[in-house]
Amino acid sequence: MSLTGVAAVASGAPATTSKTASAAPASGKKTATNYLYSSIGDFDAQVKPLIDRPDVAGVQLVVPWKALERKKDQYDFSEIDRALKYVRDRHKKLFIQVQDRFFAPPTRLPDYLLQDPEYKGGAAPTKNENGLGPGEPGAVAAQWNPQVRGRFQQLLKAMSQKFDGRLAGVNLPETATEVDTGKDRTGYSDDAYFKAELDNMAYGKKVFHKTPFIQYVNFWPGEWNNSRNYMKRTFEFAKAHGIGLGGPDILPDRPAQMQNSYPFFKKYRGQLPMVAMAVQEPDFQYKSPKTGKPYTRQEFTDFGTNTLGADAIFWATSSPWLHQPAAR
Repeated sequence: MSLTGVAAVASGAPATTSKTASAAPASGKKTATNYLYSSIGDFDAQVKPLIDRPDVAGVQLVVPWKALERKKDQYDFSEIDRALKYVRDRHKKLFIQVQDRFFAPPTRLPDYLLQDPEYKGGAAPTKNENGLGPGEPGAVAAQWNPQVRGRFQQLLKAMSQKFDGRLAGVNLPETATEVDTGKDRTGYSDDAYFKAELDNMAYGKKVFHKTPFIQYVNFWPGEWNNSRNYMKRTFEFAKAHGIGLGGPDILPDRPAQMQNSYPFFKKYRGQLPMVAMAVQEPDFQYKSPKTGKPYTRQEFTDFGTNTLGADAIFWATSSPWLHQPAAR
């Protein structure tokens, strides 16, 4: 879909949906299936020791853009191939998260994207809100630049040609970001970012016909409590086009999440083709607003399944329960 078409939906105009775009909705059911969550670089050390557990269905691996496109139009999917063979030999499944943003250096985007004047810098600096300390800013690919977005979509197309139907899912990372507008030279705006992310969602769904395509959504820059209607439009767009949604954190009843994406996951439960949520390392440091204690595995699972409607939960390999004997 072109950005013009996305802009129409983003502005509230009705979407025209093809039969292939409108996947059958998931029923509001069952307990979510458990998967591991890790970076591609930690596959051998962190995933292999845990992948054979009978209570784990597979793994979601985060892969940076640069690892997949070393040079312009030169794609390297060998690490995905290796991981896919390993898990499939064990009758497990593989999800891939294509990462275009980084919370700290190095910025793992293709060199040509950052150096070629055509891409006007290729990435925008982001402010650090993740406790990494001063001097550790992040970066996000300038998807609002049509040339940058076009390169990202070419990557998705190349991935789909090789892996569509072989992967259990492909997802894009969280929508939350905070561009340092005082240092930005890419022409960032909240509206342009929102429209570009929806355009990538639509394109991913267009090229992945057999593998579920998923967008993580948690917060939108410049918005709080759906103040600019971004969140509502995201869920409407995903439902209309058969795109899965998810998020990087299950944090039951946490006020910030409850004022942003969580009410929409609850409202649209059973209406999306797939919901995939993660429990990542920082989530174990948060305390439940109800108990004042760190969240338990059961709290993560119950809230993720019953409130957010998760079909899959991706657990950090550091999750305590993964280092206890599997229940038989």
